[in-house]
Amino acid sequence: MIRRLVFYIRAIHFFVRNKYRYRKLCLSALIQRPLRIDGRKYISIYKNVIIQQYSWLFALAIDEHEPELIIHEGCQLGNYNHIAAVRKVVIGKNVLTADNVYISDNLHSYEDIDIPIMHQPVKFKSEVYIGDGSWLGVNVCVIGAKIGKNCVIGANAVVTTDIPDYCVAVGAPAKVLKRFNQQTKTWELVDHG
Repeated sequence: MIRRLVFYIRAIHFFVRNKYRYRKLCLSALIQRPLRIDGRKYISIYKNVIIQQYSWLFALAIDEHEPELIIHEGCQLGNYNHIAAVRKVVIGKNVLTADNVYISDNLHSYEDIDIPIMHQPVKFKSEVYIGDGSWLGVNVCVIGAKIGKNCVIGANAVVTTDIPDYCVAVGAPAKVLKRFNQQTKTWELVDHG
């Protein structure tokens, strides 16, 4: 009871201090001790979202497109998450992430070998969507890919291609290990033969 009351007091305090700085910020959302937040005016955080400590949210316009970083209701994001959008990153409802998760719709260019990569421009790869009810394990990286609803992405996976609904994916690069069959209502192993 006391713990819940403390949470609500923190959420209200966070909301009052920040409500006009974000594109959308709901009263019951809470970001606990963020490491950094860039581009708040492009970020929408819906109700009952909890973002744990030392996370970095980043939304930056690099071209004529206005970026969007949207975290839908009920999400719980772990410590040290880094989420970057130059075009569009959407995290669906009730998504759970472990610690050290990286989600991005962009990457660094590497066109000129004579220029350090850190001095080359950021380029858009592809829109990112994390489906409702999915879980991303510790150290997962999602770069320019979509993950379906109710998926499990195993620890240390690197997702660079789309993952369908109701799948378990692991590895670097991530591959679907098993998938739920809607007709038989059973999990089936996926043969990569």
